[in-house]
Amino acid sequence: MENVLRPVIVVGGSVVLTLLIGWSVDRLLRRADDRHSEPSLWGLLRRGRVPFQLVLFAALLRGSYDQARLLVEHRVGIGRTLTLILIGAAAWLVVSIATAVVETSYSRYANAHRDPARIRRVRTQVTLIQRVVTAVVGVVAAAAMLLTFPAMRAAGASLLASAGVLGIVAGVAAQSTLANLFAGLQIAFGDMVRLGDTVVVDGEWGTVEEITLTFLTVRTWDERRITMPVSYFTSKPFENWSRGTPQMTGIVFLHLDHSAPVEAMRGKLRDILRECPAWDGRDHGLAVTDSTPNTMQVRALVTAKDADDIWTVRVTVREQLIRWLAEQHPYALPRVNTAEAALPRQNPRPDRAEPNAAAARANHAHHPHEPPRTGPGRA
Repeated sequence: MENVLRPVIVVGGSVVLTLLIGWSVDRLLRRADDRHSEPSLWGLLRRGRVPFQLVLFAALLRGSYDQARLLVEHRVGIGRTLTLILIGAAAWLVVSIATAVVETSYSRYANAHRDPARIRRVRTQVTLIQRVVTAVVGVVAAAAMLLTFPAMRAAGASLLASAGVLGIVAGVAAQSTLANLFAGLQIAFGDMVRLGDTVVVDGEWGTVEEITLTFLTVRTWDERRITMPVSYFTSKPFENWSRGTPQMTGIVFLHLDHSAPVEAMRGKLRDILRECPAWDGRDHGLAVTDSTPNTMQVRALVTAKDADDIWTVRVTVREQLIRWLAEQHPYALPRVNTAEAALPRQNPRPDRAEPNAAAARANHAHHPHEPPRTGPGRA
């Protein structure tokens, strides 16, 4: 009877104590969270109640398992399994607590400040800090699990003896990875690029969607994802349209005929912008910036509060100006001359050249606005 009750008491007592302590802690956290209207640290800590109960159960059962006298021949293996569960659950609990602290700090900062650029910078930093903490805790937990095996202890001692050689080899082999790792930390705390920034890399315009310790993801306007190593942003130039203020100036180029009504176009541009909600009203202008033998280049300058609105203003101005020119001033659009070139006239008899010249001069006298058909330089 004692052999049956002893395991039941040990295992059952561990389960009951785990549930009782877990329920009490969760109730205390819930009461503390109810006192705050906004999301607080106590409410986020409740996410770790599962790893907390697992740590409690593994610790209680690991400490009292010898008293149960259950499966004595497998005592070493069961004890090592409980130790591994305890280490893994403890690492899970530490990561959950760190995540709750980081998210609470970011939420408080975002509620206290209204500057979007500073909020994105802090969000980038806390995200990378959370990833670093998770990676460090995972590595330490994995090392602790390996050291529970006697064979791995001997291997660890031999590895520590040759740590200098291994460090050199690992540094050479992982040079690119380490470069990206330090580049990620430089981006996080150097405020070079942040989550949500509008950037242009390799001619592609998009928004920074994800930043890790090794790579960065840019979501383009057509929903594509460009994944790039973070070392790219520390070694090559790129455009960050969200740096400083998000206000932007856009340009619309039009190639028109030389007879285009520039003054009327300035008035039409003003009317278009007044009806465009995306225009912020800061500035606008229209000027002729270049000329070719066939066309002239007209530049319309517009402003908007951010990159998305400047795109809307540019396409609106371009569409409505071209439509207005096509309807009201079609002659202002570029034209291509498709008439056939006139062939030079031949004189079969040289002695008839003088009479023909006289006749041409007489014809020009009657039609003074018409160029003579013969003479020097004319066929």
